[in-house]
Amino acid sequence: MKRICIGLIGFGTVGTGVVRTLQENGHVIERRLGQKLFLKRIVDLDLERDRGVRLQDVILSRDPLDVIADPEISIVVELIGGEEPARSIILEAMDNGKHVVTANKALLASRGNEIFEKASKKGVEICFEGSVCGGIPVIRAIKEGLAANRILSMKGIVNGTSNFILTEMTKGGRDFRDALAQAQLLGYAEADPTLDVEGIDAAHKLAILIALAYGTKIHFGEIFVEGISHIERTDIEFGMELGYKIKLLAMSRWHDGCIEARVHPALVPVGSPMSTVDGVYNALEIVGDAVGSTFFYGFGAGMMPTASAVVGDIMDLARDLSKGISGRVPPLGHPWESLEDLPIKPMEDVVTNYYLRFTAVDKPGVLSAISGVLAKHDISILSVVQKGRRGEPGVPIVMMTHEAREGSVRKALREIETLPVVVGKTQLLRIEDESLRESSK
Repeated sequence: MKRICIGLIGFGTVGTGVVRTLQENGHVIERRLGQKLFLKRIVDLDLERDRGVRLQDVILSRDPLDVIADPEISIVVELIGGEEPARSIILEAMDNGKHVVTANKALLASRGNEIFEKASKKGVEICFEGSVCGGIPVIRAIKEGLAANRILSMKGIVNGTSNFILTEMTKGGRDFRDALAQAQLLGYAEADPTLDVEGIDAAHKLAILIALAYGTKIHFGEIFVEGISHIERTDIEFGMELGYKIKLLAMSRWHDGCIEARVHPALVPVGSPMSTVDGVYNALEIVGDAVGSTFFYGFGAGMMPTASAVVGDIMDLARDLSKGISGRVPPLGHPWESLEDLPIKPMEDVVTNYYLRFTAVDKPGVLSAISGVLAKHDISILSVVQKGRRGEPGVPIVMMTHEAREGSVRKALREIETLPVVVGKTQLLRIEDESLRESSK
């Protein structure tokens, strides 16, 4: 039986999962491919630690060049993460005619254009299913299953750490710090959780999804990003009272030649599919003009789900190699030469509904003062909730608005916060509820 040789660079959690998958499911993989995948080399700085997998037939080393320069190895799997040396390793592997599999979303979001252009010029392939939503095959779905569609919108929970924290705050009554500590205790959050809780990881993934969906080059730096560290239990409670849960969403919408792209916490209706996605699970809704709404759900990270995606990519490459072909489906679903530089819509021009929580002194005329400023900026109020709270310097007033322009809302809030009846900074959250949009038409 013909064999295809693989070199693995990075023997951490996901790398161990890849080795385990290749070993435990080797017979299934061989039957499906009609050929054998042979893991010839593994490169990692730590070669002593026991990962619980068999390594007697594998050559171990600490130098990535041992994989890149090996003429028998056709597929290089990069799983070290980070920008460097991962970028240099991938580019050098391509220069040596190797095909590449990676799960490195941060690298692809920041330097993907350089990497994809190099793949096109060298006639090699790069696969990256494991970079977005772990084991959920959303990249393959966009590139192939939904290829006949114009993608109208995408909306999803693509970071399991933040989703776990918000779930703990909603179901367990924890505040943000306690929920984060629980996530760290269980291994769902890093010691430095910034990438997850500030929305950066979700934005990395959204940047990749946007390039795939709309045939554009990657513009990570233009995506609006806001995290969940400012969410308070008060907002969770008010949201539930109003019929909403708070979720960190990554979203895009097509707008006649430009793209709306944003990552931020949002209120979603209780009972909607997205509201039921709890814990470390991910979900992505993709709306196409022909297919309508499609919904993908599953584990978005972890050793074995991500390893499943990585090995699936290896198998795709193996099939192409066995037929002597390359580039049947371009990495971003469009030939590199046909990719456009589509602009990202400025956040100040985005129109949506808003949840606003003010803290005000408990005296007559407060509501009229606040609503007067909102009206001045063409922001109409949908509903108001006001409750007295003993022992606090002010009372909370929560308003939901009809659709309004982000820039107008921001200007109104700056003016409202100068009012003598308002204490402290206003909490702003966006609402993602299609029924509100329908009712305003």
